[in-house]
Amino acid sequence: MSAVAILAADGFETIECLTILDILRRGGVRATLVSIMDTRDVVSAQQVSVTCDEVFDDVDFSEYDYVVLPGGMPGTTHLRRDERVCELVREFAAGKHVAAICAAPSILAELGLLEGHRATCFPGFDVDFPAGSFAGEKMVVRDGNIITASAMGQALPFALAVLEDIAGDVAVQKVREGIQL
Repeated sequence: MSAVAILAADGFETIECLTILDILRRGGVRATLVSIMDTRDVVSAQQVSVTCDEVFDDVDFSEYDYVVLPGGMPGTTHLRRDERVCELVREFAAGKHVAAICAAPSILAELGLLEGHRATCFPGFDVDFPAGSFAGEKMVVRDGNIITASAMGQALPFALAVLEDIAGDVAVQKVREGIQL
């Protein structure tokens, strides 16, 4: 079974980050909430304090198949400014899987990882997307080993798309029934 590292920085979007964590764990996937800050404690853009499972420097990312970037501001800015995060995202895009939602797909674009891929993001964060790669708003886009979603309103479909990619339709159906979706 695949393992997923969800990266959290101060200013993350609460629902985008915690929805995917919740859905993956319900689906039986090993999902780890990883703080890129100096401590396990992070604070969302909505001032929700969360204690992560691990801090970035203590994680062996070779044990993971997916890295997830929640959006939110200034969380996305913190993720983008951290060279450890950028290097990890490059590595996972080259040979594993990356998922990003809201403003966070802009990181993929800025790192040159969306060339030849269709993707989405929060309106206005597509300025660095390669020509023809922006797929539209209010959606989830799966293209090869990259999954993107446009905003908080797509957090649940985004999480289910990642779960489906990892664990298949049966796991998704089980979670859908469990949450009465």
